[in-house]
Amino acid sequence: MARRPLPRILISGNVSLSRGRDLARTAADNATDVLHPLLTIARGLRVLATAGRRRWADTPKDKRGPALFLAAACVLVVALVPYGPLIALITLMAAAAWHGRDRTPAKTGPGDAEAERLGSLYEALVPYFSIPEDPTPLFAHGGEWDKAFSEYAFDEAGRLSRLRIRYPAYFTDGESSSRARIEALLHAKSGRGREYLFDWDEEGNQLDLSVLAALPTSIAAQPFVTSPGETVLGFTDPASVQRTLPVTDGEDTRDAPPVIWRTGPRSTEPHLLAVGQPGSGTSTLLRSIALQALRHGGDVVMVEGGGSGEYSCLSGRTGVLAVESGPAGAHATLAWAAQETERRLIAGHRAREAGRPAPEDVRRPLWILLDRPSVLGHLAAAEGRSDPLALLQVPLRHGRAANVTVVVTEQFDHLELLSDAVWQHTRARAVLGPATIQQIAEVLGLPPHTTPTAQVPPGRGYARLGAGPVHRLQVPATPDPYDDAAHPVHRRAVLELLPERPRTALSKPPLLPQDRTPAQSTPAHDTPDQSTSIDASEIPEVPADAP
Repeated sequence: MARRPLPRILISGNVSLSRGRDLARTAADNATDVLHPLLTIARGLRVLATAGRRRWADTPKDKRGPALFLAAACVLVVALVPYGPLIALITLMAAAAWHGRDRTPAKTGPGDAEAERLGSLYEALVPYFSIPEDPTPLFAHGGEWDKAFSEYAFDEAGRLSRLRIRYPAYFTDGESSSRARIEALLHAKSGRGREYLFDWDEEGNQLDLSVLAALPTSIAAQPFVTSPGETVLGFTDPASVQRTLPVTDGEDTRDAPPVIWRTGPRSTEPHLLAVGQPGSGTSTLLRSIALQALRHGGDVVMVEGGGSGEYSCLSGRTGVLAVESGPAGAHATLAWAAQETERRLIAGHRAREAGRPAPEDVRRPLWILLDRPSVLGHLAAAEGRSDPLALLQVPLRHGRAANVTVVVTEQFDHLELLSDAVWQHTRARAVLGPATIQQIAEVLGLPPHTTPTAQVPPGRGYARLGAGPVHRLQVPATPDPYDDAAHPVHRRAVLELLPERPRTALSKPPLLPQDRTPAQSTPAHDTPDQSTSIDASEIPEVPADAP
């Protein structure tokens, strides 16, 4: 006897059941919206019927006969009047709609718990917003908080999400220390673990406090819609910038506000310094910058001081001149970079004297990326060599004219080892990971307008470009594609952005600047038989599954 197949509902299992529940819920919601007027009238008719039955029960028995006679007479009169039944029906429906309306009282003020929270916050601000000489203080112990707090809002958990504070005119809101004390107090009293934005209106003597939503961490590395010379450092709040970029976030495409760093001969911030703690995302930022530079046809030189091999995915790629992690290789690479900067300056100067445009190899951007160079300085001092950072003075000072960009990432514990040239010429700054307001202000030059939290995801921080404002920043997820602990989708996105490797083997040594005339171009990827690395023997072996 042949076995009958199982019903489809048993085969599909939970998927069909959940889909059926969703369809039923959607249909019920739509039916409720369509039938809302009928439900309101039916509710009103029930209320009128209940009221009529109660009124009939309260009527004495000796008066029920005259009441029935009066009701019958009214019905007869309505029936004989032209359009009487229609008018009576309309009146009945209107009365039913009026009595069946939603009578839930609207919330006009804070609840008991919310009022208590606002009162305690008001009392905490009294010592900062009052002086004994004020005859009518706005803030006083036992005073009314509703005069100082004009607007407020709470979230579902009962915590403050928005607050507007009126403060007296004699408060020193122009001093950063006074404002910092108020912001620290509000941060502590309103609930820690969230990021607050403080907007000071010094003309109107008002302070607006609002809770910022967390920046999305699901945006991965991708080919951003930017022009050459524009680098997306990350994404920020919509109100901070006036530009958006279309990005792919998971399976959706939306517009996101970016923090764009402009480089090149016309840039006012030609070099970048990024600081953070271990695991804060500085390596992610460096990989993201390298991928964007390679996409726009630039040449990349990577110097890694940590020796962790996080940039081995760039080795041997088209456009990557070198990936060095040892003190000897770093010293040779940075020496080459200094000579290349000088060569570009001479070639560009001679071209302008002759009335010709600059050579193509001079116009091609050169990116010098350094990760934790202080470690290399320590190793070089142990081996009796000079500090490799000293060779960065020429690219830092003359990099903008030579189309050379330097990006340095370092940790907070080794900032004192950075040279003065790095601090002086890196006008674009970024701070990633958990940091105090003082640490952020020391790097960026200004404190942030928000309260940094103790726990942040990798790549979250602040950025400031030159003399501009401080922006919140979330770096696109750009992990090491050979790291098994990273998200597979993000690893695949990085692998798709990496340039292809040259088909021919890397055999010939590179042509260094001292071996050629200034008119010759840098052998980055002009001919396939030339090396794309300064030292081919230093290139690590790449796994076979890499593209």
